Amino acid sequence: MKTVILTGGGTAGHITPNIALIPKLLQAGFTVHYIGLKGGMEEKLVAPLGVQFHGITGGKLRRYADLKNVTDVFKIGAGFFEAGRLIRKIRPDVVFSKGGFVSTPVVWAASLGGVPVVIHESDSTVGLANRLSVPFAAKVCHTFPETAGYLPKGKGVWTGLPIRPELLSGSRSAGLALCGFTEEKPVIVVTGGSQGSGFINGLVRGSLDRLLEIFQVCHICGKGNLKPELEGRRGYRQFEYVTEKQPDLFAMADIFITRGGATSIFEILELKKPNIIIPYSKKASRGDQIINAQSFKKQGFSEVLAEVDEQGAPLTQEAFLSTLTAVYNDRSQYITAMGRSSAKNGLENVFRVICETADTAKKDN
Repeated sequence: MKTVILTGGGTAGHITPNIALIPKLLQAGFTVHYIGLKGGMEEKLVAPLGVQFHGITGGKLRRYADLKNVTDVFKIGAGFFEAGRLIRKIRPDVVFSKGGFVSTPVVWAASLGGVPVVIHESDSTVGLANRLSVPFAAKVCHTFPETAGYLPKGKGVWTGLPIRPELLSGSRSAGLALCGFTEEKPVIVVTGGSQGSGFINGLVRGSLDRLLEIFQVCHICGKGNLKPELEGRRGYRQFEYVTEKQPDLFAMADIFITRGGATSIFEILELKKPNIIIPYSKKASRGDQIINAQSFKKQGFSEVLAEVDEQGAPLTQEAFLSTLTAVYNDRSQYITAMGRSSAKNGLENVFRVICETADTAKKDN
């Protein structure tokens, strides 16, 4: 029997691919442990899945000047020593990291302890946490084919993204019932990631009167972003975050409005749902969501709207509503394009790399 440690946290994009892998690994006979941030959202999401969770101290390295960068260096150091003790105790055959800053000290400790590491990069370009981890990894799985150009020769494996199988088995009727919706109007599902998106939330709510003339709106708005004054509004239902019922809500969607995080857009791709991507601007991110969105638009999977145009003017409600109407009217074209996609079997592909890496380690020992 082999043992694997999974790590990753901070946002749902660093956790849900691990959640997709857990049943597959358990079914294959692996003993599965999870190392995440003490008190992080990953503990709540992973605990019900039958694996042992271990919380460590974590910090974040920011791309801008901030005094927290100094204190967080010590937190990352503490996490490194905590991870090292856990790895010596658990003695895994392989570590799989999905990223986020909590994963970096785990990767370092595993590599220095002689445990092979597989990491996964969801975005087109490699994020800072994974850039710090790549030198210590045996293999780097990636979602977009162009990511290979950012990786050392021989390390990259184009696998796609692990998607939870249950996401594809939701019930449209159950989703409609949960929201109190009918079959009379199409449904928009709005999601801004696990933290929500203030920009998208404001855009949707500011356009709500006009949206509800044609659509019903299921709004997954992020923790702390509910608007009590909108409760009971006919054709509108809001949630902070959804886990168990997510497959049903996604199944009822006729069109998605989302950010450009790789996990979100690849889940939508698997479901073959027309969508509009509104990526974070470069002012708020390293620009990875813009690149992800452009890739999906080029392939005909999505339409893309920028928060601000090249002159710095913000996205207007008129432009948003016009694009939404056009995408819905042309929805069959997007569905056909997504049906031709070859970005499939991410779960099986990543699982295979983990198994091969663990087997190689056992032979070497």
